[in-house]
Amino acid sequence: MKDITAQVEDIVSDSGVRHGLCLIHSLHTTAGLTINENADPNVCADILAELTEIVPFEKVYQHGEGNSDAHIKASLVGFSESLFVDNGALVLGTWQGVYLCEFDGPRRRHVIVKVVADA
Repeated sequence: MKDITAQVEDIVSDSGVRHGLCLIHSLHTTAGLTINENADPNVCADILAELTEIVPFEKVYQHGEGNSDAHIKASLVGFSESLFVDNGALVLGTWQGVYLCEFDGPRRRHVIVKVVADA
């Protein structure tokens, strides 16, 4: 899990939008996005450990590429997040951060961030 909060915040700041929405979307079927605690790295380790327990790599799957577990984990986590923008900044809780969750890598990943102003 890679904390991408700072990069998303930079995009919001560069957009000049004061109030609106920030939409974040992963362009991959084996990488997801989530918002979770960014103060204790053990939270990320715990999330990944539990996902691996729920969806093990070693299980026999129909998909021939050998990364079915990554597809399932990404589907469980989700591919998009939406955040409010207020006064030119992301609205996040004190301990929240935005994470790209890599389940089939490391690989080069692409995330789209769109900032939309209130009408």
